[in-house]
Amino acid sequence: MNISNLKFDRKYIWHPYSSMSNPLPTYQINYAYSYKLVLSNGKKLIDGMSSWWSAIHGYNHPVINNALIKQIKHMSHVMFGGITHIPAIKLCKRLIKITPGNLNCVFLADSGSVSVEIAIKMALQYWHSLKISKNKFIALYHGYHGDTFGAMSVSDPYNSMHRIYRNYFSSQLFVDISKYRFNDIWTNDTSHLDNIIKLNHHCIAAVILEPIVQGAGGMYFYHPQYLVHIRELCNKYNILLIADEIATGFGRTGKLFACNHAKIVPDILCVGKALTGGTITLAATITNKKIANIISNNETKCLMHGPTFMGNPLACVAANASLKLLNQYNWKKCVFMINKQLKKDLLPLINHEMVIDVRILGAIGVVETKYKINIANIQRWFIKYGVWIRPFNKLIYVMPPYIIRQSALKILTNAIQKSLNVNSNFIIT
Repeated sequence: MNISNLKFDRKYIWHPYSSMSNPLPTYQINYAYSYKLVLSNGKKLIDGMSSWWSAIHGYNHPVINNALIKQIKHMSHVMFGGITHIPAIKLCKRLIKITPGNLNCVFLADSGSVSVEIAIKMALQYWHSLKISKNKFIALYHGYHGDTFGAMSVSDPYNSMHRIYRNYFSSQLFVDISKYRFNDIWTNDTSHLDNIIKLNHHCIAAVILEPIVQGAGGMYFYHPQYLVHIRELCNKYNILLIADEIATGFGRTGKLFACNHAKIVPDILCVGKALTGGTITLAATITNKKIANIISNNETKCLMHGPTFMGNPLACVAANASLKLLNQYNWKKCVFMINKQLKKDLLPLINHEMVIDVRILGAIGVVETKYKINIANIQRWFIKYGVWIRPFNKLIYVMPPYIIRQSALKILTNAIQKSLNVNSNFIIT
């Protein structure tokens, strides 16, 4: 292990959601393959995070690597303004084929947050083009849509990591979904949502949400019927529906897209993260011809957005290879087996004195504790145990690569179980 490099990192490199004056520890990874990360000292860790939802096929997959090697011999990047290329065309064909309903106009971006910004712009430009004054959004409490300002404005203003910024961007309307749990019997009590939309529909441009599974805002899973009801209300009151599937897309919840749990089609869909199998950054915002044509026929004659690395050829070939892999092996069976084992190993923890709740859906397992977790201490312990799990707030969660072996997943769940029994160093009271 090169100590000088780690000292440099600690002193000069700012990591996500970390401090420069008192940073969380970082661990140098020299190599990654399959579902394993290899530290600089040679120690191997079983990856439980899929690099924040994205590495669904594991690391260093030869199919994706070979596609990148072949493409880089032709061109690594070319501007997308006035230019097109086969990797982008193939990718858009694939996305149109596999996404729900009539979503057939694809805008390629370079990150999930940017795809949400584009979706917000689409909604605002759509109503502006129709000369209708609608500029508010309805979003869900505990929602998270990214770190850029538009995305932050529709993320939870009080319970999220972005609450300190809430006075700097437009205030939006929020609804609570905490009582609509995924596995509960549907009660059909949606009066709060119904009233907000009824009173404000004249100024609401869109409802934006993470369908079924909320990510970094709290890892809550809500009832598919609630999503069905939102779609019905949007139809009734002429409101657009934006589905942020950046985290949930491409099989993570047990369906190819989380919207499929409710069998609904959004007006605008955002995808990213696992789109390239976690290999390189890429995202897409997809809408239908009606919305695209109305935006395209306003005074600007275009959607006012254009990222420099939009449609990057390397990212597009990685995405094509990743989507091809999804068809080549039975990802549904993989996710089902992960789900089965997560339920077997983690659901009993609901009776643990440290635990408030256990939530499992698809290849996602969440253990919510009673106390805030000391991230530095528990992560140090996890590494000694041989796993890579990165909790936040009161949540210890895993979302392993689909290709993980049963024996390796067992080590991950055992690590969570054991961590709860040595809790004195791992909690902040």
